[in-house]
Amino acid sequence: MVPPDLRYTKDHEWVRLAADEATVGITAFAAEQLGDIVFVELPAIGRSLAAAATFGVVESVKAVSDLYAPLSGEVVEINPALAGQPELVNTDPFGAGWMLKLKVADPAEVDALLDPAGYDQLIAEG
Repeated sequence: MVPPDLRYTKDHEWVRLAADEATVGITAFAAEQLGDIVFVELPAIGRSLAAAATFGVVESVKAVSDLYAPLSGEVVEINPALAGQPELVNTDPFGAGWMLKLKVADPAEVDALLDPAGYDQLIAEG
């Protein structure tokens, strides 16, 4: 199920906005496609990211995949639990498996992201 309160990228990242802060993770669809996640590499706090730039890597038993920033901004927090429990991305991708929080540089970039219906259509098209 695609949570209705989030925005999405075509690369299967999700964004939860709260004022000028965005929580970012990968979708359940992406986690399912990757299989069992064994390692997550995240950026340093304070790093500036441009929208669509690579911010990290997720490694599973099947593949290694880049992670892409859905919005421009500065990394203000990373999920410390993923260092010891990367499988949280599989078991709770929209909750405990979140990856990072950004201080959003340009809130207008949100308009370029997919709404839940658009993301549903993207995954239905395969």
